[in-house]
Amino acid sequence: MQEPAHRGLRGRLRELYHGASPQAVRFRYWVIVIDLLLISFFIAAPFLRGYPVFLIVDYVVAFVLALDVGARALATPSLSRWFLRPILWIDLFVLVTLLFPYWLFNLAFLRVLRLWSLFHSEFFWETVGRRFDNTRWEETTKTLATLVTFVFVATGFVYASFAREHPGISGYVDALYFTVTTLTTTGFGDITLPGAWGKLLTIVIMLCGITLFVRLAQTLIRPNKVSFTCPSCGLMRHDPDAVHCKACGVLLNIPNDEV
Repeated sequence: MQEPAHRGLRGRLRELYHGASPQAVRFRYWVIVIDLLLISFFIAAPFLRGYPVFLIVDYVVAFVLALDVGARALATPSLSRWFLRPILWIDLFVLVTLLFPYWLFNLAFLRVLRLWSLFHSEFFWETVGRRFDNTRWEETTKTLATLVTFVFVATGFVYASFAREHPGISGYVDALYFTVTTLTTTGFGDITLPGAWGKLLTIVIMLCGITLFVRLAQTLIRPNKVSFTCPSCGLMRHDPDAVHCKACGVLLNIPNDEV
């Protein structure tokens, strides 16, 4: 008896999105490359808004994102659990801003949250991160993604809130310049946000900047660990040369490249 087409499609997509075959891994690499291209468009969108081709590219990106969300919905083993994931709601919000680019342009800066969701997703680390069994790569990449995401979210918020009201911020580059100088606590003072709201926003950016840079420094300085689940207690982080689990003492068999 022939299998229904929709079941065959779901099975194929599950294999591509969650399988371990070389073809599935190559497919997921291409999906990640497309995600990075979409994120690049989100970052460049404020500079492209004035060009006639902007609307065409915007709707093409919306179509690609809708295809990806639909494919992931078919590939997921449990729709109820998938709907509870924050990454899905970020994608749906991004999709709405793409479908109404001019009406929701002031919220478009939140599209860059997809950068954070990509580098914090199991999909990314099961595909790319599987090549690295130590946790430093993953933690450093996640921390950098959080820092970059915050920079562009804060820049977009400053641009949307003050670009039309404050003469010091005449464009997106001015907003980015203000955000970076405030985030790094350099504070040249050539651009300042007016009013109590502007001062509060500046304080928030400075505090978040200090926190994110301290977090990045901790990630780089912290002793290197490897990811290996202890068969007894479930501890997942161990020293590279660990023979026994430091939590329960069970004998470990951590794979490595040494002969």
